Parts: sequence; C-alpha cells; structure tokens
Amino acid sequence: MRSLWAQTAIEQLQDLRKQAHAAIAAGDQKKRVELVLEIQKLVHNSPASLETLAQAYAAAGDNDKAIAALDQFADMGQSDDEMLQGKDKTFSQLHALPAYQVVLKKFAENEKSVSQAETAFVLSDANLLAEDIDYDPRTKSFLITSVLEKKIVRVTQDGKTADFAKSPSGWPMLAIKVDAQRNRVWATEVALDGFKSVPSKDWEKSAVLCFELSSGKLLRRIEGPPKSALGDMTLTSQGDAIVSDGEGGGVYRAQGESLQRLDHGDFISPQTPAMHPDGKYVFVPDYTRGIGLLNLASKEVTWLASSGSKPYALGGVDGLYFDQRGNHRWLILTQNGASPERVLRLQLDSTLTHVVSEEVIERSTPTLGDPTHGVIVGDSFYYIANSGWNQLDDHGALLPGASLTPPRIMRFRLE
Repeated sequence: MRSLWAQTAIEQLQDLRKQAHAAIAAGDQKKRVELVLEIQKLVHNSPASLETLAQAYAAAGDNDKAIAALDQFADMGQSDDEMLQGKDKTFSQLHALPAYQVVLKKFAENEKSVSQAETAFVLSDANLLAEDIDYDPRTKSFLITSVLEKKIVRVTQDGKTADFAKSPSGWPMLAIKVDAQRNRVWATEVALDGFKSVPSKDWEKSAVLCFELSSGKLLRRIEGPPKSALGDMTLTSQGDAIVSDGEGGGVYRAQGESLQRLDHGDFISPQTPAMHPDGKYVFVPDYTRGIGLLNLASKEVTWLASSGSKPYALGGVDGLYFDQRGNHRWLILTQNGASPERVLRLQLDSTLTHVVSEEVIERSTPTLGDPTHGVIVGDSFYYIANSGWNQLDDHGALLPGASLTPPRIMRFRLE
C-alpha cells in the first residue's frame, strides 16, 4: 500500500519537470538528461518523453542517442510536422546525418492516410462539439453529449436528432453511459477551467448525473471533488458508474450520494475506463503514463507493456473500449493525444497485460479531425470524428479563421 507520505504521480512529474527546467536554465545538460530519463521511466516510455529525451541528448551533443530516441518515437507510429517541414531548430545539427533522414522517412510513412471505417451518419448541428457517445438498445438510437450546447441529444441511426436532457448546472456535458437494463443514463457535467461560456465562479467543478432513460428526468446529481474534471466514465456489471478525473488524477466509483476513490494516486490524467471481463479490474488509459490495469479491491495498478521488441504508443488515449471475439482480445482506442491522431485497436495476450499487435482503423484522413469517444454495438465500433476540439482555443472560443463543421459518426466493422 502507498505510504501516506509518498508523492502521487502528479507530484512526481511536477517535481521532475521543475528540476529539469532548472538544469536547462543552469546549462547543465548532463543533469537535464538524467532528469528526462527519470521522467521517461515515470511515464512508461511515452512518445512525448522520447521526443523530449531526444531534445536533451541533442542539447548535450550526443547525436547518436538523440537519433536513437527519435527512431523509437517513429517506430511507435508517431511523427512530427515541424521536423518534417524542416522548421524545428532543436535538431539542426542532425539534418545532414543519413540516420536522421531515415527517421524523417518513417515520419512521412506514419503520416499516410489510413481508413478502414465508413461514415454511419453526420450530425446536423455543427455547434454541438460532440464529446461522448453511447447506444440505447431499446430505441436503437445513440445518446451523444455536447460540450458547447451543454446537453445530451438522442440521434437515430439515420442522423435525426432530438434533445434528451440538459446540463442542470449549465456546464459542458462530457461523459455518458447507458444502462438500459436499469432504465438509467449516467453522464457528467464539467465547468471546464477557463471556458468563457462557463461562469468563472464555477470553474474546476464537476458532477456525476443520473437520468431516467425513458424520460430524460434527472434522478441524481453527485458533486465531484474540488478542482476536478470528471470527464470520462464506464459502468460495472452492477450498474455503478466509474468516473475519471482528468485534472486531479483520481478514479472514482459512484455509490449512493457520494464518490469513492478507487486509486492510490498512480494516475496523472486518467481518461475513459474500460471494464476488465472479470469485473475485478478496470483498464484506465492515462493521457500521460499509458494504460493501467487498476485492481478495484487493492487499488494497485499494473501497466500494460509491449510483448516483444516492438514499442507501442499507449499514451494520449481519450476513449478506451474492451472487445473480445473468440480467442482474440482487443482494446480499441481513440488516440487524440498522438501525432498523428488516430483510431486503432491493440490485440492483447491471454493475460491481458501485454500488447502483441496493433491495427490502425483511421489516421490522417480529411474528416477525422479530433476523434473523441466511441461505443461497440454488435459487430461494429461507432466513434465520433471531427468533434471540433481542434477548432477551439483554451477558453472554448473559436480560433482565428476557424469554423465548426458537423461532427461525423464513423463505423468500423469488428469482425
């Protein structure tokens, strides 16, 4: 069990970054490399940490190690537009080296378009900023949350839309899960920090909501912890909501009128959980640290690793979904924190602790935009593409010259 005095993962990362910035300011490149290596270990060899490590090695004059780190970054399916366009000055001393040109060729390959999905329907309202999606088997329709219009809409499979419920607090609505068996809909509302469309007095507040599925009536509202962003959710087989706080790092279970914390502080930015088939564990994607397997009883976390020599990019995952078909076990990911952004599925080994292969579902297409979340319905995975997040600034306002276009629901056939 974690000591009461032990640092949380958030505190560890903040401390290491502070020390690394101090080393840079002091011109101590050796110390900088040492600290970046510690960060890399903490975040389980994430793509972002590899690129940061390459920068540290380049600053220290170790070109070979800088290229090796960039090569591993590329082997994870990643790319860097600034480097491809020759605009990045960090690695200027590497440009003439053949090994660096090989890395750039890998980047270009990773940028190539992949599309295995088809458009299921396009939402008529471009201003929704669709965030999460789930399926109501009773009415054979989808429920989708809206960040900008602060509501949940019901959408038929031919794209016809009607309001289902509005945020009781007038905040952006993020996570949603349907419990048709119990006639319930669980959702979250989040007063996103700095959003101009949210009163500043409410910033950094969030809540878990429970509605009646048949009517949209609000049944329960559970206030989240201070300075939280309860943005993602799954349900246990008993119908309990498990929610992630992407800002504070906690994972919670909604029980009665309160939230019970399920972790020891191992997560930095947890996103959409996915239940393990035995119900005793939950897969938790951490935007920064990768994908953890959280033991609901002991609160201990086991981190997914690669099986074999090929590295996989497990960070930057927003939506995560478990799928088992015959002897094949998959995690399906919407990875909007990757470069390029993509939707993919990872095949797991029999222990469900190691990744053995990956398959890209969609990448670098004109209509992908920022993919957010999805839902498995029968033999298909439906997901939100072109959500609109990439058209907004940090305050929820449109970027100069930007405009919102209708979100697109894509369908990938799993069989």
